[in-house]
Amino acid sequence: MANAASGTAVHDDCKLKFLELKAKRNYRFIIFKIDGQQVVVDKLGSPGDSYEDFAAALPSDECRYAVFDFDFITNENVQKSKIYFIAWSPETSKVRMKMVYASSKDRFKRELDGIQVELQATDPSEMSFDIIKARAI
Repeated sequence: MANAASGTAVHDDCKLKFLELKAKRNYRFIIFKIDGQQVVVDKLGSPGDSYEDFAAALPSDECRYAVFDFDFITNENVQKSKIYFIAWSPETSKVRMKMVYASSKDRFKRELDGIQVELQATDPSEMSFDIIKARAI
């Protein structure tokens, strides 16, 4: 196998969809998966989807990368938005899969210009809505 850190390509569609999320707000979230030797778009969340919809879209036994556009109101009553990058690596996923995702994460994240907060989660409780909210402010 090629060096996993550099052997995983990023499909152009990943960058295009991320730019649409960032600039046009066409999506609430994007879930990416590694398919063969490249990262591809797995699921797109519509602008009206909630954080619960996003969390439910992540598989319980497979790793994924995801971005979530989080809208919130600051203590000064200002509407803001932050883009989260979440590396989802559940305990029940295969060890090899975890290693491939871990070794490819930084390279993939660099392709997505505009990430503001990063989270690593192995369990839904590690990326609960309260944690997302606390990291935003």
